[in-house]
Amino acid sequence: MNKLLLTAWVSALLCCSCTMQNKQVGKEIWKSEIMETESAFAEMALKEGIPKAFLAFAAEDAVLMRNDRLIIGKDAIQNSFADQNPGAGQGSLSWKPDFVEVSSSGDLGYTYGKYVYTIADSLGDTQKTEGIFHTVWKRQDDGKWRFVWD
Repeated sequence: MNKLLLTAWVSALLCCSCTMQNKQVGKEIWKSEIMETESAFAEMALKEGIPKAFLAFAAEDAVLMRNDRLIIGKDAIQNSFADQNPGAGQGSLSWKPDFVEVSSSGDLGYTYGKYVYTIADSLGDTQKTEGIFHTVWKRQDDGKWRFVWD
């Protein structure tokens, strides 16, 4: 009887250990997916423009906070870019996450890091704004990561 209990206990311990290792491997894969998505997002912003990239990587219910104002939903985001003064969206934006984390269920994650926004002013002088970004990512039904907060 003792051998049977010992075998059951060891089996349960090994099963728990494997499950924890599998969850950790899953989290690392999801973190890598988010970092790849961030990289593609940043690359598109540099090559094709900020509005196009933000619209391509936004979830339908995404929220942007700009100038102490919330812009809620992909349609509102598109309208906010359309409402900018001519030339306002023609700067360049670069960023790279310093940190990524993902939920144990693999459906929600976040990143943060530094960004640099560069634009030429009316005199042709280059102006740079540097700051910190925080983006929340949500896995969509199609498996792709889209931001829900920026």
